Amino acid sequence: MTEITCKLLVIGAGPGGYVCAIRAGQLGLDTVIVEAGKLGGTCLNVGCIPSKAMIHVAEEYEKAAHAAAGRTPFGLTGGAPALDFAKAVAWKDGIVGRLNNGVGGLLRKAKVKIVQGRARFRDGKTVVVETETGPKVIRAERVVIATGSVPVELPFLPFGGAVISSTEALSLAEVPQRLAVVGGGYIGLELGIAFAKLGSKVTIVEAQARILPLYDAELTAPVAKRLTALGIEVLLGAKARGIAPAGDALLVETADGQERRIPADKILVTVGRAPATEGLGLEELVLDRDGRFIRINDRCETSMRGIFAIGDVTGEPMLAHRAMAQGEMVAEIAAGLPRAWDKRAIPAVCFTDPEIVSVGLSPEEARRTGQEVRIGQFPFAANGRAMTRDGEQGFVRIVAQAQNGLVLGIQAVGCGVSELATAFGLALEMAATLEDVAGTIHAHPTQGEGFQEAALKALGHAIHI
Repeated sequence: MTEITCKLLVIGAGPGGYVCAIRAGQLGLDTVIVEAGKLGGTCLNVGCIPSKAMIHVAEEYEKAAHAAAGRTPFGLTGGAPALDFAKAVAWKDGIVGRLNNGVGGLLRKAKVKIVQGRARFRDGKTVVVETETGPKVIRAERVVIATGSVPVELPFLPFGGAVISSTEALSLAEVPQRLAVVGGGYIGLELGIAFAKLGSKVTIVEAQARILPLYDAELTAPVAKRLTALGIEVLLGAKARGIAPAGDALLVETADGQERRIPADKILVTVGRAPATEGLGLEELVLDRDGRFIRINDRCETSMRGIFAIGDVTGEPMLAHRAMAQGEMVAEIAAGLPRAWDKRAIPAVCFTDPEIVSVGLSPEEARRTGQEVRIGQFPFAANGRAMTRDGEQGFVRIVAQAQNGLVLGIQAVGCGVSELATAFGLALEMAATLEDVAGTIHAHPTQGEGFQEAALKALGHAIHI
């Protein structure tokens, strides 16, 4: 049996794992990374990247369809578009492939050893990896668990046949004529909206009283309005009960207790994600847990010395950029640098139509801390760049302490607002005040001006409203 020794072993080559390994290699640590699937993990292969590619395809198709129908306000017309869905999927796969190769190249550049196979703990410093050429034993001074997450499967809607997860949704051979989506969170809505634009008849089933329950109602209202415009039916307070015997419909109990049959060629289940720890041998370790997730401190250390955990296996927020930041920090800690973890400035983006971005505290969350707050909100209907993009729906909102103007949170909903996430996150990271944001010259015409105007509004002297 082959044996490998190293300073740092990273299990999982998703965003958190590969960033951790690359940074560790840059710092001169003898580093090994183990991955059972493809480099890049869920985000690169079957999540963030391919879903955004398909969302873009859907947006372009919708634009062409609107032009053909004479429904654009700016005079564009054209013939009816035709969609070669297989070519669209191949384009998406090409992007994923290029990024896969890029991750591999960056790991090799940092002198990280890549081991393909499934890892299992023997003890806190020893892992056995089953590879195509046989088992390998890896002994490491420190180990980082970065195995990510998997879609949650409902016992009465097991994956297979017509019932699919987000993974299968991104690799379908054709656009389903009828799509039922179980779960009104960001994954279900992003994919549901994309398929509706591509021609599917989409029905969304959400057990709670509103869509996107992690965001406040003011932020989600423009998205709800857009769902109606797209012809997407949304059943709130409804519970999926199973699949029809013929496999051609979703059985649902509606909010009023009635049974309903929703015809569907595919049933997309997006009710959450669970930590990917099955088969990892965690029973050989003594790790504290928060439910199913691994408990960590502000340095991503677990309850066992020398073992770290980062990313989705540690719970919410389950975001790729959170995992990346944790991975970079852990590598630096392993190299002896002083680092700690602060999650206050992590942006969350929902790539719906319109998009939503949020960083820091919402108004209600800020009030719950007992602080007196000031809120400034600026509508995109008064922003010149938004108007030139036919993107007047939505707004930018800023939440600050009343006494000193310290920014506590920033939210936006609208066309392309995901690109404002960096400015929002930087403002919180740098402890900006309302005066700082208002005093920063924002380029004109840009949607980012809405950020400045929201700060001016909170200060009591907005210019354009």
